[in-house]
Amino acid sequence: MRSSLMIAAVVLAAMAPADTASAQRNRRGTQATELDPTGRGAIFGVGLESRDIDMIADQIVRDLLSRPDIAGTPTPPRIVIDSEKFYNDSSQRIDRDMVTGALRASLSRAAAGRIRFVSRESMDIVMRERELKRTGVADSGTRGMTQGVSGVDYQLVGKMSSLDSRDMKSGLVQRRTQVVFELVDLETGDLPWTSQPYVILRAAGDDVVYR
Repeated sequence: MRSSLMIAAVVLAAMAPADTASAQRNRRGTQATELDPTGRGAIFGVGLESRDIDMIADQIVRDLLSRPDIAGTPTPPRIVIDSEKFYNDSSQRIDRDMVTGALRASLSRAAAGRIRFVSRESMDIVMRERELKRTGVADSGTRGMTQGVSGVDYQLVGKMSSLDSRDMKSGLVQRRTQVVFELVDLETGDLPWTSQPYVILRAAGDDVVYR
């Protein structure tokens, strides 16, 4: 019995260094890398990438703010920008909120009050607070009360589409991706502004999986 215990102890002692070395290798693994979000990432495919989102936002901000009939009026127009009217008809999966969120943030900062932004996504909390104020549960706050919520002049509507092709012999994948935004007048239905199409055409031997 004693000899069996001694043998087991020797075996465990011999395994310990190997297990420790294996654990150390696993801990080392592949280290995280800090990347420039405006540059080409470490993983690059044929679809819309991080830098494309920033470039789209920059292009639209410059174009919209150069229009005096939109960003140069005495009374700043009210605009809705959210993912509800951003349609992804492409073959790529993408977080639509990421695209419209980046666009709204960039435009809001650059507009500096020349455009006002209205949130229709937050109507539930707006209506709840209005009800609390009007029933006396809450006071009127510091800005007073209005007859109604802010009406909207324009909504930014966007569409992302793609054209894919594959060479069955070489396995080469090619994709054209196009993103277009339009400003819709919510009173008349007119389109006072349409963005220049943002187009990318990329090919790769093995496509990246987008999630």
